[in-house]
Amino acid sequence: MHAAVIVFPGSNCDRDVAVALTQATGRAPLMLWHRETEVPPLDLIVVPGGFSYGDYLRAGALAAHSPVVREVKARAAKGVPVLGICNGFQVLCEAGMLPGVLMRNAGLRFVCKDVWLRVENAATPFTRGYRSGQVVRMPIAHNDGNYYADATTLDKLEGEGRIVFRYCHADGRVDDAANPNGAQRGIAGIADGRGSVLGMMPHPERAADASLGGTDGRTMFQSLLTVLA
Repeated sequence: MHAAVIVFPGSNCDRDVAVALTQATGRAPLMLWHRETEVPPLDLIVVPGGFSYGDYLRAGALAAHSPVVREVKARAAKGVPVLGICNGFQVLCEAGMLPGVLMRNAGLRFVCKDVWLRVENAATPFTRGYRSGQVVRMPIAHNDGNYYADATTLDKLEGEGRIVFRYCHADGRVDDAANPNGAQRGIAGIADGRGSVLGMMPHPERAADASLGGTDGRTMFQSLLTVLA
């Protein structure tokens, strides 16, 4: 599997993703600087977390107009899987690759902790190693993770099975108390209509090694290897 990780000014999780991909696939990903306009054939593109451009204007807004994002959009249109994590999720929304926006957390504070997630869709290339309804634990670290979309869009996401992860309690219950940022309907991750573009606020790459406190995120990278190898 030949993967690439996009690197923006302010990215700070690009190396974490590279390590997780290398451990899962045995092959180091290509690190692509945001100003690149020519990209080789790839099986997977990851837009990592961090604070691209210092989150000026809006989180992900400037990065969405970087030259390489045009190529990411073109590859996604051809079916190449794209994974956006945290700031990467924000970038994908700002670039119009996923619906909705990520707003300031409801508590107006940066949130950094482990959260429980319920797998709502286990049929995407990213989640086939999980079971539908499975509860997993991954860390979050964000200031703008409050997912918002209009009611029509939310109903469409629900109806098409495009809500991939939802914040929950350890027993799988979904309520406001389990929601760390105020995201509508407890949304932690969504996919596009094909299921080949996934944006999520939690960090699977930070839960891919036992020495980091958990391995629930490793399953995502192993799923991709199974599907794309």
